[in-house]
Amino acid sequence: MTRPTSKVARVIPIRAVVEEGRATAAPSPASELGASLYEKQKKIYVRSMRGWFASWRWAMVFVTQAIFYGIPWVTWNGRPAVLFDLAARRFFLFDLVLYPQDFIYLSALLIVCAYSLFFFTAIGGRLWCGYACPQTVYTEIFRWVERRFEGDRGAHVRRDAAGWSVDKTLRKTGKHATWLTIAWWTGFTFVGYFTPIRTLWGEAFTLSFGPWEWFWVNFYGLATYGNAGFLREQVCKYMCPYAHFQSAMFDKDTMIVSYDTTRGEPRGKRARGSDTAALGVGDCIDCGLCVQVCPMGIDIRDGLQYECTACTACIDACNGVMTKMHYPQGLIRYATERGLAQKSTQREMFRRVLRPRVLIYATVLMVIASAFVFGVASRDPVRVDVVRDRVTLARIVDHGEIENVYRLQLMNATEFEQDARLRVDGMQGAFLAGFAEVHLLPAEARWVTLAVRVPADAASAAGPGSHPIVFVTTLERDARPVRERSTFIVPR
Repeated sequence: MTRPTSKVARVIPIRAVVEEGRATAAPSPASELGASLYEKQKKIYVRSMRGWFASWRWAMVFVTQAIFYGIPWVTWNGRPAVLFDLAARRFFLFDLVLYPQDFIYLSALLIVCAYSLFFFTAIGGRLWCGYACPQTVYTEIFRWVERRFEGDRGAHVRRDAAGWSVDKTLRKTGKHATWLTIAWWTGFTFVGYFTPIRTLWGEAFTLSFGPWEWFWVNFYGLATYGNAGFLREQVCKYMCPYAHFQSAMFDKDTMIVSYDTTRGEPRGKRARGSDTAALGVGDCIDCGLCVQVCPMGIDIRDGLQYECTACTACIDACNGVMTKMHYPQGLIRYATERGLAQKSTQREMFRRVLRPRVLIYATVLMVIASAFVFGVASRDPVRVDVVRDRVTLARIVDHGEIENVYRLQLMNATEFEQDARLRVDGMQGAFLAGFAEVHLLPAEARWVTLAVRVPADAASAAGPGSHPIVFVTTLERDARPVRERSTFIVPR
């Protein structure tokens, strides 16, 4: 067998043609030929666009980046306001001090985020993708830089098609240098959530980062550079799972970016202000601007497509064209599938927002969010974990008393000093042998060893075996006792 000489592999469907009980292979028509498996991805040149939705997108860019880049520099109680100290296993969120044992709060927060995504998607489609997703935000920033160096769509296309020159080299070098600076600063800020950023800033001047700091600054920086500078729409199409399961959260009453086919078709070019009824055409003049401004390179006039990230650039472009043509705006707009089919007004479409599906999402979201807030507000200021000493389960000491040894981990969940008083309940006559008070420093986690004793007569009355006890921790600054269960073993 000889190997094909072509560098491009094609998938050719084969139809089985059955004649007289024998199956033979017949080639499909040219229209059924599969696309190339290794076809080079065409670069999308996006035209800049101004408009009401574009202003909102840029507002979200400024808000999200102000939060991301600014929070690590905010100090709180003498340390960063938000710090995930993995080495010390402590997570600081303003006044909150969380330990790995508080993982339940992170789980609740992730569930709140998931239901928020379901809720807003059911109402307005891919709002997250269009306005707040990091991939969208950084791609918008990188494209802005690209336009500063290489011009808008037309100039960029011409420059890429032309041969290399000093001007072209300088422009592309400046663009990539700026991209790398933004990407590196993004990676630096990301690591600043895990290492105090002021310490990290001092290490940056002497290049004295630790091994994992070097890795994550460069890894996150290169990921930002590659995703926002080169991959762009490929991340949304092929790497992000949200694009592929979003349809499960859509229904006929979800507000999505839509093209009004009834009003726009048949499309065709005409003079400004022409009477569409007299010409027998729709409002769409087939200018193609909605395609040129789309960062995904799709044509919204073909209907809802999974590649659409609801960035609404096509709405701004079309509204501008409609204004120049003296036609009503809204040929491309937020609308529902049911509303377009029934020719409903925008007011009638919005009335369908509060439908059962949305109300269920809203109810579940409010319940989980309320439980999360209540749990955080009512959490104990100190955490106690009890571990039995497995070397000596039980032993007889002075005066025939039965002694069990325990190791207690006391974790101060506040940023001020605490005096913790300990006692034991749950078994007649049980008492602590030795100290009963521990001084805890701010956000300190300390292991202490305690011995619990039970008099001989009380142990005999209880009988041999395992008996429940409770360690009670009372703080000087908080009247609420913290109770942690364990067992006391009386030997046979």
